[in-house]
Amino acid sequence: MIPRLDAAKIAARDADTIAALSQAAQDTGFATVYNTALTEARVREVIETYRAFFHLPEAQKRDVDMARTGSNRGWGAAGSEQVDPDANPDYKQFFDAGFALPADDPLAALSVYAPNRWPAQPDAFQAVITAYYRDACAVAMTVLRGIAEAIDAPRDYFDAAFDKPMALLRGNYYPQRPAWATAQDFGIATHTDYGCLTLLATDGTPGLEVRKRGGGWIPVQAPPGEFIINFGEMMEMWTKGRVQATPHRVVGTDAERISVPLFFNPAHDTNVAPIGSADVIRAGDHMEKRFSETYVHLQTRPAAP
Repeated sequence: MIPRLDAAKIAARDADTIAALSQAAQDTGFATVYNTALTEARVREVIETYRAFFHLPEAQKRDVDMARTGSNRGWGAAGSEQVDPDANPDYKQFFDAGFALPADDPLAALSVYAPNRWPAQPDAFQAVITAYYRDACAVAMTVLRGIAEAIDAPRDYFDAAFDKPMALLRGNYYPQRPAWATAQDFGIATHTDYGCLTLLATDGTPGLEVRKRGGGWIPVQAPPGEFIINFGEMMEMWTKGRVQATPHRVVGTDAERISVPLFFNPAHDTNVAPIGSADVIRAGDHMEKRFSETYVHLQTRPAAP
């Protein structure tokens, strides 16, 4: 079962809600949350802003094509990401934007803090997405503080790690499942998220499926204004398995689908080795490795001389 939780009660440290969040983290690795600062109208605005971009002619989207820039910011065409090496590249399109650092920041040269690349159209795209990014990060931090309490850590345990987060906001566009699709073709194939916490908004169209612990799949959806949350590999590692990263996928249906995940990840130099461990595992090293395995244009990048 995937619980539905009141975000205001997470913030208020309601014992029953924190207990339900703890159970979700240990069991399915998924929950839905409602009653956040992000209203239905606000979420619909960002979804339709992405939709307008994805419906532009391909020639216009090519201006911010990450395969041309060699970045992990901007537009990714269908087939430009492959999360499962045993499946075909995913047939979705996507647009990525992330944390903006000043040009003179020493971390600005790292690929996980690449400069954002904004399209000229639609109007107000950058303003709408930037504002949503800021406010979605605040919602994600509220949930993350609840997770800290759920694993019996101080409520602010994770706070300092998110001063310069490698938080990535993505707009996903899943077209109708194409007629040529085979059993090896997915909107996004089976995978676990790479980082800490994912806060996912959707247009309400079904498609997301979560793998059950005993096998099989659970469909999960949330209307605009409610959010699906799940946890990534980094969080499972960091918490010594007390929080689970659960495989999930989008097969695709006869309707197009827009989803907007915020991948809420800590600063590059954060040590995400298991709590209490003497090991050092830098969050940025983990993310860079996983990006290089996933983005097709980074897989095929020639080696440095």
